[in-house]
Amino acid sequence: MIENKNRNTAEARSIAVAEDSRETDWKSKSFMASIFMGDLDLSLTHPFPEQPEDDAAIGDEICARIDAWAREHIDGDAIDRTGQIPAHVWKGLNDLGLFGIKIPKKYGGLGLSQSNYMRILGLLALHCGSVTATLSAHQSIGVPQPLKLFGTEKQKKKYLPRLARGEISAFALTEPGVGSDPANMATRAELSADGKHWILNGEKLWCTNGTVADLLVVMARTPAPEGSKKRPISAFIVETRWKGVQVVHRCEFMGIRAIENGLLRFNDVKVPAGNLIWGEGKGLRLALTTLNDGRLGIPAVVARSCTDAAEWAARWAKSREQWGKAVGAHEAGADKLARLSAGAWAMETFARFGAALSDGGARDLRMEAAAAKMFNTELGWELADTMLQLRAGRGFETERSLAARGDVPVPVERGLRDARINRIVEGTTDVMHLFLAREALDKHLKLAGPVLDGRKPLGERLKGALKAAGFYGLWYPRLWLGGLLKSYGDIDDRLVDHLSWVERRTRKLARALFHRMVLQGPKLEMRQLTLARMVEIGTELAVMALVISRTQSQLDRGESGSLTRTLYWLSHAALRVDQRFAALHNNSDALARELAAELIAAAEPMPVPAAPDLTPIPREWGSDLTSGRQKTRRRPSDSAEVAAK
Repeated sequence: MIENKNRNTAEARSIAVAEDSRETDWKSKSFMASIFMGDLDLSLTHPFPEQPEDDAAIGDEICARIDAWAREHIDGDAIDRTGQIPAHVWKGLNDLGLFGIKIPKKYGGLGLSQSNYMRILGLLALHCGSVTATLSAHQSIGVPQPLKLFGTEKQKKKYLPRLARGEISAFALTEPGVGSDPANMATRAELSADGKHWILNGEKLWCTNGTVADLLVVMARTPAPEGSKKRPISAFIVETRWKGVQVVHRCEFMGIRAIENGLLRFNDVKVPAGNLIWGEGKGLRLALTTLNDGRLGIPAVVARSCTDAAEWAARWAKSREQWGKAVGAHEAGADKLARLSAGAWAMETFARFGAALSDGGARDLRMEAAAAKMFNTELGWELADTMLQLRAGRGFETERSLAARGDVPVPVERGLRDARINRIVEGTTDVMHLFLAREALDKHLKLAGPVLDGRKPLGERLKGALKAAGFYGLWYPRLWLGGLLKSYGDIDDRLVDHLSWVERRTRKLARALFHRMVLQGPKLEMRQLTLARMVEIGTELAVMALVISRTQSQLDRGESGSLTRTLYWLSHAALRVDQRFAALHNNSDALARELAAELIAAAEPMPVPAAPDLTPIPREWGSDLTSGRQKTRRRPSDSAEVAAK
C-alpha cells in the first residue's frame, strides 16, 4: 500500500496482488480490529452471543441422528489404516444430506446455520478426521460457498441441487510452484475466439477431494485488460468429467490419511463462458472472502476434539494411580489437566463467537475468523501433545494395539497426527500472522499512507498530514489516559480485575504497534516476528475478553460451573501476553537473520528431481461414491501399478 524501497521486484508484485484482493471496506466495527487500536469495546461481546434456542434445537436433532449413525458405521481407526473411506460411509453421509449442510433448502440442501454446520463438523471429528476434512473441504472452500456468495441465479440452479444430492466438490488454488503467494500462478485460462469457452491449462496440487470430485472451483490467470500491468486471477466452475481434466497423483500424508487429495492437470479444458464466477479478475478476492466463513470450521473441529480429549484426560487422571495417588492429584498431572480443560473452553468460546458473527451476517469477521483459525490450531496442537504426555506410553500406542491387549482404545496417537495439518491448511499460521498484521494496521495505513507515499503529490500529502495529526492528537493521549474513564459495574468482582488488566494491555498493545510504525516506518513490514508477536498478543487479549464475557453471561443466568476454569485460563493467558510483550524488546531476531544468511550462503541448492512420468489415474467420481457404487479404492502406492495396467 505504501511504496517500500526495501522490497525486491517479486515482493512488490506479490504484495500488489494481495492488496488488490483485499476486502477494502469494513461493513461494521470489528472487535479484533478495535483491540489493535487500543479500544476494548465490550459492547461487541457482551452479553455473549449464544445460538438461538430454536436453531440449537434443530442442531440437537440432526447431531443426535448423525452421532447414532457414525457410532455404527464409521470406524476411524480402520479408515486411517486403509487410507479409504468405505462406500457405505460415503453413501451414509449423502443419505443424511451432509453434502448440502449449508445449501439453501430451495436448492435441495439442509439450509442449516453456520453454528449447526460447525457443530456437525466437530461431532464427526470425534469419529474420523478424514471424513470431517472431506466434508469441510467440500463445503467450506469447495463449490457451494463461493456459488452461494457470488454465483448467478442460473449457476446456482444448475449446480447447487447437484451438490446437495451428493456430487462432491473441491477447491483448486495451490500449484507445485505456488503456495500461499499466488502472484506466480501458472495455470491459465484464455477466452476462445468465439467467446463461448475459456481454454484452461495448468496443474493444481494438494486439491482435497480432487481425486473424486465431480465439480471444482479452479483459480487461473486470465488476460490482463489492455494497457494494464496487472495479472488478474479468475475463478471457474469446472466439471471433472470434461475432456482434459486429469488426476495424475493421489497424495499421501502423515494424518487424515483417507482424504482424496491429489495433483490435477488441465489440458485444453473447454470451460463454458457462463462458468466464470463473479467476474474476470475477482478470483482471489472470491477465495479470500469465501475463507472468512470457511476458516471457522477448523476452529470448531479443534475445539470439540480438545473438549473430548479433556474429558478423557479427567477420567484417566482420576483412574490412573502412581506413587500412592491419582495422576491428577500430582501437581504435574494437575497442570496438564487444567491446561487441557481451560484451553478447550477458550477455543470453544472463540469458535462460538465466530459462528455467531457468521450467522448474524451484519458484522465484519475477517479478523476474527483468521485469528480463531490461528489461535485454535496452535493451541490445539499444543494440547494434543499435552494429552499424549499425560497418557504417556498409552498415548504413543495406537488405538488398534491398545484394543488388542485389552486396554481402553483412546485414539490419542491418531488424533495427534490428524491435528498437525490444522496449522497448515486454509492459511498457515505464518500467513495468518501477516494477514492479521495487515488488517490491524489498516486504520494507520489509511491515515498515514498518503503522508508516507512519495508517489503522491505534495499537496495531497500535506492534506493527509493534517488529517492524521487531527486523529492522532486525540487518539494517542487516550492510549495513556483511557483507563480512567472505564467502569465495569456489571461484571462480577471475581472477573473485573482481569478485565481491567485486559483493557490496560489493549492500550499498551496499540501504543507498541504505533511506536514501531513511527520508529521503523515501512521497514516494519519486514519484521515478521515482531508483527507475529503483536498479532498473538492481540488475539490472546481478544480471547480473554470473550471468555470473561461468556462466563459473565453464565453467571447472569445463575450458572457458575465454568468460573474456576475461566480464572485459571485468564491467569495462564496473562503470563503468555506479558512474555510476548517482553520479547518485543528482548529477542534474538537479528541473530536469527544473521545465522540464516550464513546457513543459506553455505547450503547446497535443493536437488532437482527428474520429472516423473505421471500417467492419468483411472478413478471414480464423487456421485458414484455417494450412490454406493464404489469400486475397489486405491492407495497412493498403487498409482504406478494402476497406471501400468
